[in-house]
Amino acid sequence: MKNIFTLMILVAFGIMIYPLVNSFKGNDKLPELGNYYAQPENVTKVNSANLVTAVVVTYRGLDTLGEVSILFLTAAIIAFFLKKQTGKHEVRENSEIFTTAAKVLFPLMIILGVYIFMNGHLTPGGGFQGGAVIASAVILMLLAFPEVPVNQKLLSYMESISGIVFVGLAALGALIGFGYLDNAILPLGTFGKFLSAGAVPIIYSFVGLKVGAELSNILVEFKSVQSNE
Repeated sequence: MKNIFTLMILVAFGIMIYPLVNSFKGNDKLPELGNYYAQPENVTKVNSANLVTAVVVTYRGLDTLGEVSILFLTAAIIAFFLKKQTGKHEVRENSEIFTTAAKVLFPLMIILGVYIFMNGHLTPGGGFQGGAVIASAVILMLLAFPEVPVNQKLLSYMESISGIVFVGLAALGALIGFGYLDNAILPLGTFGKFLSAGAVPIIYSFVGLKVGAELSNILVEFKSVQSNE
């Protein structure tokens, strides 16, 4: 009876979504707002080979500020509720293969994360993706070496400084540029080159550091609570 009931639910769900799937038609052209962003004159204004990054960091910079603010509040709430406890706990030993692999992969993952957010204006990626890769490197080390302490103050300083610089660059764009997070406060450079798109690579680099530090802090908080249980 349980299997029959499950099958009935799946059939009913299929009947509900069939009209949506059957009538779906892919867009063969950009919507009005996307078409505005993709106009050649707007691409020239930001001089970024990755238009998605240009939109996220410049045209829709307020959204990016909101996203990093939500991530900051999430990290702060987790740190508030996950109170650290003192006491002895059993240290788990990992295999030599795993710990050796972690030592080799950790610096490579950090370099990859930095590469992703520093080249966000040229290739797919950016601050959030690069920060997530850096946090993945941190969780790898936490799994491989659970007994090694993590300098949370350094992560907190990195997160705070990155946030201040990000907001400062945004305000600078409003003061001496043409609007909030205007990337033209720095020379736009040559299209497709590393030093191009004005302040976009700098902005996204600090967003990447901020995201990486916040996610890493969250992971460290969970690790601290788990270790003391």
